[in-house]
Amino acid sequence: MKYVDTNNLDKLPGRRLENNDTFSFHCHQGLSCFNLCCRNLNLFLYPYDVVRLKKRLGITSDQFIDKYVDIVLRRSSFFPEVLLRMSENKKKTCPFLTESGCSVYPDRPDTCRTFPVEQGMMYDAETKKKVLIHFFRPPDFCLGRHESKKWTACTWSNDQHAVLYNKMTLQWAELKGLFYTDPWGNEGPNGPRKKMAFMATYNMDQFRNFLFNSSFLKRYKVKSVILKKIKADDVELMNFGFEWVKFYIWGIKTKYLRLAQK
Repeated sequence: MKYVDTNNLDKLPGRRLENNDTFSFHCHQGLSCFNLCCRNLNLFLYPYDVVRLKKRLGITSDQFIDKYVDIVLRRSSFFPEVLLRMSENKKKTCPFLTESGCSVYPDRPDTCRTFPVEQGMMYDAETKKKVLIHFFRPPDFCLGRHESKKWTACTWSNDQHAVLYNKMTLQWAELKGLFYTDPWGNEGPNGPRKKMAFMATYNMDQFRNFLFNSSFLKRYKVKSVILKKIKADDVELMNFGFEWVKFYIWGIKTKYLRLAQK
């Protein structure tokens, strides 16, 4: 998920899909290119991807990040990118790829789920509205694009059970967009506030422990109904983390919490 400048829209790779535009695609084991797209990737993982995958694997967020994630800070952003670490073999395959296909298929990341469609967020300066846009962008070796099945961006998302993933990624993109300007000041991008923000968005197990086993609830007032939800549900906790980061870093007001009165 990327923010797209309207001035550079025509320069982006792939074919933009308007609401009713169709594309042809069908991936199956009968294609000679089957699974070729699952290797040597720069595959971005979003917070909801990590929640689903670590639950699927039965491990903690810490364990997932240590074993499966590469963290990269790029010049264009002041928040690190989280990428899936490829296997250490000649083909640099996805760590979840098996001979029969994806071993985590029901919980595969948003990028895999939406492929060969890519999403972006376009900000219209005149209307001040954010618009979700789609591009059909299969790699050159992909034979699935020559199959007869027709889709729109909407029907493809529904077929791949990607609607919830897309929604969660959109929420993350809106927060991530705030980091395109430097919020850290003299502290720099490796200071304690960045570490707290990363924990609150990507490491749900550590964040939950921080909330309930530190002085957090003495410093912030959180409604009991919200506390009950975030104690048991990683998705609710993730949403809470997004709102807390906005409040903690930029002072953006939220219904989720407020500073406790001294």
